Amino acid sequence: MRDIVPNMEHEGVDARLAARLSELRAERGWSLGELAELSGISRSTLSRAERAEISPTAALLNRLCAVYERTMSQLLSEVEAEPAQLVRAVDQAVWADDEAGFMRWSVSPPHLGMRGELVEGRLQPGADIDYDRPPVPGLEQHIWVLEGALEVTVLGEAHSLRTGDCLRYRLWGPSRFRCLGEQAVRYALVVVKP
Repeated sequence: MRDIVPNMEHEGVDARLAARLSELRAERGWSLGELAELSGISRSTLSRAERAEISPTAALLNRLCAVYERTMSQLLSEVEAEPAQLVRAVDQAVWADDEAGFMRWSVSPPHLGMRGELVEGRLQPGADIDYDRPPVPGLEQHIWVLEGALEVTVLGEAHSLRTGDCLRYRLWGPSRFRCLGEQAVRYALVVVKP
């Protein structure tokens, strides 16, 4: 089991993420107002995220990923150093949404020429994250629960998973991840771009 330790790079990652979000909007020639309409996120929140005044939540990043047609791992990998073939545990990028009780390790980050990636996620007791759309329609996902209990809702159907269970699907609409029980849930997520 991984220890939760403060990531000294957290502020640097947030600043690089803010800059990348600003770049993506500029590349498309969109105003903050246009991006707000496309994403359903307020102009002020988008502006604060692009200036690194706030650390985006998982739900906010998911909405932006959908607009920019990227997985969350792809977006986060764009603000990290070029991934190597061998990714040591100490070098795996960690991102946290403390408000939602969610942490994610990019175990095998996206890499040029590869469609799959491996993520480790952890939800604290009571954590409940709704994603209103897939970051990339048709995204293939395989969730393997390593410890604890997780409820995943896909296409309106809730699936209760326990240690050792695996759920696989293609993501076309909203999804929800909810920690069941009184202990954190830890899971591996394999993501394959269509």
